[in-house]
Amino acid sequence: MIGVLGGGQLGRMLGLAGVPLGERFTFLEPAPDPPAGAVGEVIGAPYEDPGGLDALAEICDLVTYEFENVPVAAARRVAELVPVLPGPQALEVAQDRLAEKSLFARAGIPTARFAAAGSSDELTAALKEIGAPAIVKTRREGYDGKGQAAVSGSVDATDLWSSLGAAPLLVEERVEFDREVSLLAVRSKSGATAFYPLVENLHQDGILRVSFAPARGMDTGLQSDAERYATTLLDSLEYVGVLAIEFFERNGGLLANEIAPRVHNSGHWTIEGAVCSQFENHIRAVRGFPLGSTATTGDSVMVNLIGSVPAPSDLLRLRGAHLHLYGKAPRPGRKLGHVTLVDADPAAVETALALAGV
Repeated sequence: MIGVLGGGQLGRMLGLAGVPLGERFTFLEPAPDPPAGAVGEVIGAPYEDPGGLDALAEICDLVTYEFENVPVAAARRVAELVPVLPGPQALEVAQDRLAEKSLFARAGIPTARFAAAGSSDELTAALKEIGAPAIVKTRREGYDGKGQAAVSGSVDATDLWSSLGAAPLLVEERVEFDREVSLLAVRSKSGATAFYPLVENLHQDGILRVSFAPARGMDTGLQSDAERYATTLLDSLEYVGVLAIEFFERNGGLLANEIAPRVHNSGHWTIEGAVCSQFENHIRAVRGFPLGSTATTGDSVMVNLIGSVPAPSDLLRLRGAHLHLYGKAPRPGRKLGHVTLVDADPAAVETALALAGV
């Protein structure tokens, strides 16, 4: 039995990939009627609940997670009883943007310039050091564009400090980049690694809307650089499972932005667009099985369905279309599903984008 901290759509897709391998799943999830309930049992409890965590550990051989904001203390508690993969150390680093950027710096991985701020006075100093334009982010929590503010000129640091919750912050140089790309890497218990091709990602309002896999017109040297950076991170964290690394491509080079210690939205295309999906490879890695091939089966375009879902028949009639709905109630800004088009013609891709409101 594999335990999963989190029961969202990523957990659902982990289950869908693991069931054919003979795996069974139990998810710890506080929200009622989570998407992952369709593929396994659910322990309905907060992530911090000792009883729920102990119950999960009691019935599972190992535990992983599909949500990087699971409290580190919860992962550590479970790790005292059964293996937790990837290890809590990776979760801890990914939850603190300063720790994350510092890890990149120690590993020699290029990033935008950054400075930490633990008070409004330190924020003033950090903004002066980095200069404008800059992005100010909370060090912890915040995703899909939340917990951050753009600074383009002079600003009242006291007001900005308050507006972001008077919490520890990271000030980053605002990079004028050519595009955003991501790498999905996987490392097994034995230390074997595999990499999917770099993916080009388009965001709207801080939410991923479209991924092109492989990234269009990608230089092979950048793929090699990304794999080298990923190998350093995987080894330094003694990582087991899938790791996503988001980069900015600028002037023919890569700047690391952040990591996600889990399967990732920009890898959904791998379900149909790769020989072995990121979800199956994550299961293979944490179970100690040989990793599967990351070769593509064709060029893919993945389109997120946000807030509402077009008529399925309109999407499924498109060439190369594969529709995934997560069983979630519609709500503005909510990820309800995705459609992947493999080796589709440009007209089909344009239709899918229009139907999804991109």
